Amino acid sequence: MVSIKTQEEIAIMAEGGKILATVLKEIEKMVAPGITTLQLDRAAEALILKHGAKPAFKGYEGFGYSLCASVNDVIVHGLPSKYALQNGDIIGLDLGVKWRGYNTDMAVTVPVGEVSFEAQRLMQVTKKALRLGIKKVRPGITIGDIGNTIQRFVEDQAFGVVKDLCGHGIGKEVHEDPQIPNYGDRHKGLKLQEGMVICIEPMVTQGTWQIKRAKDGYSFATRDGLLGAHFEHTLAITKDGCKVLTLI
Repeated sequence: MVSIKTQEEIAIMAEGGKILATVLKEIEKMVAPGITTLQLDRAAEALILKHGAKPAFKGYEGFGYSLCASVNDVIVHGLPSKYALQNGDIIGLDLGVKWRGYNTDMAVTVPVGEVSFEAQRLMQVTKKALRLGIKKVRPGITIGDIGNTIQRFVEDQAFGVVKDLCGHGIGKEVHEDPQIPNYGDRHKGLKLQEGMVICIEPMVTQGTWQIKRAKDGYSFATRDGLLGAHFEHTLAITKDGCKVLTLI
């Protein structure tokens, strides 16, 4: 069932989203060769708690960390570890915050040191796909309209769109209805309404769009071992369009 939020609820989520964006920006600044993904996770948790909020992901379906840290071919849900980032890696940083009972969710993919031209292009295309998806949002459009916009742009750039994972509604729960795929047909699917709060999160691959579950039971990696990138924002549907809640 799709939840329609009140203006008061959306205001609370905007407060949480601002905290989340502030924390993630600090973690992004820490990314450098030599730092471990576990250090990034611990720093993220400490910063969230410092703001008086709670990590949304820790304890969710048994996940033991605050940050999803997805390196290179790992596209989402990467487990923080003692792995030290190396020059040329790319890392997806996916973080959630719970503030006054409501969740927000955000992700970026960033370079570690100097990365290849193709890695840089993959990240740029994924980030622009998110921007194009958000630009499409307003009451009355369908979920298929969003997915179609993202898919057409990404595939025109000769990259793949992951079809086994998707964006989602969000609120008191991290994942709520509806699901927001990054592919689809125009004018198909549920119509967006004012008051809905959703996460749009393109997951884009350098090669095949197909993914596999890693042995750790949580993370998903590209099936062909090539790079993947992930960007995400939480946004509220407004009368005239949408408001991105995960901005500083």
